[in-house]
Amino acid sequence: MTFNGFNDSDFNVFQTQGLDERMEQIISQIRPKLESLGNKYAEELTVLTGEEMFFHVAKHARRTVNPPKDTWVAFAPNKRGYKMLPHFQIGLWETHVFLWFALIYEAPIKDAYGQLILKNLNKIKKNIPNDFVWSDDHMMPDSFPHREVKKERLEEMASRLSTVK
Repeated sequence: MTFNGFNDSDFNVFQTQGLDERMEQIISQIRPKLESLGNKYAEELTVLTGEEMFFHVAKHARRTVNPPKDTWVAFAPNKRGYKMLPHFQIGLWETHVFLWFALIYEAPIKDAYGQLILKNLNKIKKNIPNDFVWSDDHMMPDSFPHREVKKERLEEMASRLSTVK
């Protein structure tokens, strides 16, 4: 399948009630688009990062009751999974598409990464483009623009990354 963008019906999937009903629509309508993005960008990210990158489309396999509020394709240098590593994601919420660089709760290097961010706060503040956004909870669609974030807020996020399990 060639990816031709997301459309209103893709976003409307997240209004479908019921786990089975929503998953059926995610699988038939959105997942093929995410797989197409995975095939395209795994190769490009491999070149950009210098590490072989593999894509992983969210399966939402642990869900038994609540339907997913978002879905994504993740890219990481591990064929077996991505949650334990810093990774990239392309996905969508009901309201918008997101492209993240993510480091989540399952990553054992969270503490070291948080410390590295703290050590390089000035560079990060200066070099991240102003139209990029930050999120301190990948389970929520909220984010805040880099141009508005204060250095203290970045310190708080880096410290939280290092200390919260």
